[in-house]
Amino acid sequence: MTLVQSVFINCPFDAEYQPLFRALVFAVQDCGFLPRSALERDDGAEVRIEKIRRIIGESAFGVHDISRTELDADTALPRFNMPLELGLFLGAKYFGGESHARKSCVIFDRERYRYQTFCSDLAGHDVRAHGDAEHEVIRAVRNAAQTWMPDRTFPGARTMSDRYSRFVQSLPRLASRIALDPDELTFSDLSFLIARWLRTNRPPAAPAGPAAG
Repeated sequence: MTLVQSVFINCPFDAEYQPLFRALVFAVQDCGFLPRSALERDDGAEVRIEKIRRIIGESAFGVHDISRTELDADTALPRFNMPLELGLFLGAKYFGGESHARKSCVIFDRERYRYQTFCSDLAGHDVRAHGDAEHEVIRAVRNAAQTWMPDRTFPGARTMSDRYSRFVQSLPRLASRIALDPDELTFSDLSFLIARWLRTNRPPAAPAGPAAG
């Protein structure tokens, strides 16, 4: 595994967010990167913050969704794990030395400037609004990936969203083939099924340009 291949995905993991999470993982893999998540390994011997620190250290890129700011019904407090992990990622970029200085990321909120009311220190960063729409997270990841790897050719955002829709339609069948419930997929299960689908559904290669005369 190399630093440049990995994208750290920092987002909510609750059931309501699952469609966006699935779209994020698909977009990262469809762009040819390796998605990384705190969910990738269930190891009770590893402290969670150390696991996140390790994954950030191994990832050149990140996708951070800080939109989950609702108060917990029981505690009346928000969950701020996502801003904390974004801070770790940015700290690695700014203070991690030459090997981390080129880290880049996408930052999402539900609305474009909403973050200014709860995390105003992010002013100046390009925070993208996804509006809880899967096609918007796919578009933003695809467009960011094009800047991360300008020498690669990526499918257009609309094409990638169409491909994602086809994958979602195929998901129950793909999962049933290996005795999985599509509503109970782990992060590793989802990544495996996306990789399997992509192997047989790659878009045709772009035609070569005219030969130099």
